[in-house]
Amino acid sequence: MDAKTDTPTTTEVIARARAMIPALRARAPQAERDRRLPDETVADMKRAGLFQVLQPKRWGGYEMDMSTYSEVQIALAEGCMSTAWVFGVVGIHPWMIALYADRVAEEVWGEDNNTLICSSLMPMGVATPAEGGFRFNGRWRYSSGCEHASWAFLGGGVEGDAADRRLFLVPRKDFEIVDTWNVTGLRATGSHDVVVKDAFVPGYRTQKYVDSFNGVGPGQAVNKAALYRIPFGQVFFRPISTSSIGALQAMLDAFIEYGKGRVNRNYGNRTSDDAMVQLLCAEVAAAIDEMKTILHRNFRNLETYAARGELPPLDLRIAYKFHSSTVSERASQLASRLFKAAGSAGIYADQPFGRIYADIITGRQHLSNQFEITGRTYGATLFGIEGNKDFVL
Repeated sequence: MDAKTDTPTTTEVIARARAMIPALRARAPQAERDRRLPDETVADMKRAGLFQVLQPKRWGGYEMDMSTYSEVQIALAEGCMSTAWVFGVVGIHPWMIALYADRVAEEVWGEDNNTLICSSLMPMGVATPAEGGFRFNGRWRYSSGCEHASWAFLGGGVEGDAADRRLFLVPRKDFEIVDTWNVTGLRATGSHDVVVKDAFVPGYRTQKYVDSFNGVGPGQAVNKAALYRIPFGQVFFRPISTSSIGALQAMLDAFIEYGKGRVNRNYGNRTSDDAMVQLLCAEVAAAIDEMKTILHRNFRNLETYAARGELPPLDLRIAYKFHSSTVSERASQLASRLFKAAGSAGIYADQPFGRIYADIITGRQHLSNQFEITGRTYGATLFGIEGNKDFVL
């Protein structure tokens, strides 16, 4: 099947992602050393049509639902969490393009509907109004997958108007990549800094955060699917935690296989016969099931609101953001327990435990995964207290 012209079923798309797991596992150690995704991996994802899951059909995409997108990401994470992280970030951007004026889609996908976009959403840039648009300057951190991207979404504020914060879309010729990604985990994401110096960005290539918060954009005039009416934040923060689910599953699978043959040298007992290990594995498996169940339920609810042309209530959006951030927290705690249960033999580089654990705890550090912050806001709403509400709701 030609992923660019034929629309597969959701089952087929997920199966394509799952078929990549062995190759991703094999490539993961070298990708970690290289601090970037292999070109072969990006090419494989393009051939499988994975970046088109949320892309409008008018531009060769599949317009599938967020649950399908999440299952693809989870599958990729079972092979390599860095791959899933980049997919989670970069693969969301076709959804965002659908909110922009249609001429933006023409610029990005007119010659290649598999063109990729990276991002850094924090409003670190400064936009100075100019005729027809803005002069744009800034430096941003954490732009995952930027080496494979031809465009970038970058956050910034408009000079002279503190309330006007936007996303600015700039082509590759207008941003520089600065090699800064020397980190503990998720090393293969290549999340380097990007720099823009006095680039002109036309007004139609910007989107106000407040409009995204309200679930509106000029592109909805032609992209009418309910998918494109889910609030920005509910779409964007979930992929930041979802890869942890697949990575935890990978760690559990590896631990079970490892535990079947491991015998404690001091006591002579098999790891698989240890009641505490059995209990731990049961806890991890149940937690993965719970996290996936809540993820899919929440997206079903959001899509129901969108299909009715309604925004979900703010308290629900706050709750769902907390649900998302708890995924990384729970995954990091359970991964820590699996890592410790693997014993001294589990620390060697020929085992995947250390790499997966480092990836999960690094993902936990992302701003959107700070469950203490989102939890305080959610807890305040339970008491009827108005808590902090940021633009990513």
